[in-house]
Amino acid sequence: MKKSILFPAVMLFVLITFSGITQDVKIFQSNKLVKKWETAPVFKVPESVCFAGGNLLYVANINGKPTDKDGNGFISIITTDGGITKGPDITGLNAPKGMGIYNDKLYVSDIDRVAEIDLKNKSNIRFYEFPEAKFLNDIAIGQDGAVYISDMMSTRIYRILNGKTEVWLDNEILTSPNGLFIEGNQLIIGCNKIIKAGIDDKKLTVWLDNTGGIDGLEGTGDGRYIFSDWQGNVYLAGADKKIEKILDTTPAGINAADIEYIPSLKLILVPTFSDNRVMAYELK
Repeated sequence: MKKSILFPAVMLFVLITFSGITQDVKIFQSNKLVKKWETAPVFKVPESVCFAGGNLLYVANINGKPTDKDGNGFISIITTDGGITKGPDITGLNAPKGMGIYNDKLYVSDIDRVAEIDLKNKSNIRFYEFPEAKFLNDIAIGQDGAVYISDMMSTRIYRILNGKTEVWLDNEILTSPNGLFIEGNQLIIGCNKIIKAGIDDKKLTVWLDNTGGIDGLEGTGDGRYIFSDWQGNVYLAGADKKIEKILDTTPAGINAADIEYIPSLKLILVPTFSDNRVMAYELK
């Protein structure tokens, strides 16, 4: 009986503490993070954040169910200090998720297609169709403009290269592949482990096992990786391959979806999905 009375009080304390800038020990799992800002809950199921250069960030809003082809999805723009500049900026998408930018084109996964949006003329949108895809999720783009897309409900990584689509990789080791990140000549893939795939030879190496399900995956530029698990946890793994939990917003019921990291600012951007905000943390 005492436990059932105490729990709501503890939850209320955590929610009140987390709603402001105060750093709470139950939320912050290490001294490596400092909260910088959070937006108001103005988004509609924000799934991912993409750094656009300068001080601009794109936010993909599902605005409905992640599997619904309802045309309700849109992209908002905010600044790296948390300012809401405009939104919705790009509309008419189906549950947009992962994003990437190459040569003034924004690529957005959209269930079973990828939108290519001309950032100079945002009404100019081309769609690449993937009829066999079940749940396209994250995107990573190589220096040659190759666009890699994970299909979380399969074992596949798709690719767009020179305007053509293909199944780039299909391997049973890829259990629900999600987060993608390109590092040199390797595609880093997050599923229930971190896998490195050679872009030239497609050779697969398990870099880190037993991570739990990975949503967002980013490299810090110094040999470390940051990854989220959607439920609300963010982890850091270094060369020693030890996993350190650095953020846990699950007590407040706040998700941590497809994160972004800006090395020059040491800034982690966390879209909170059903909480409808974006939160920013400095990585020490």
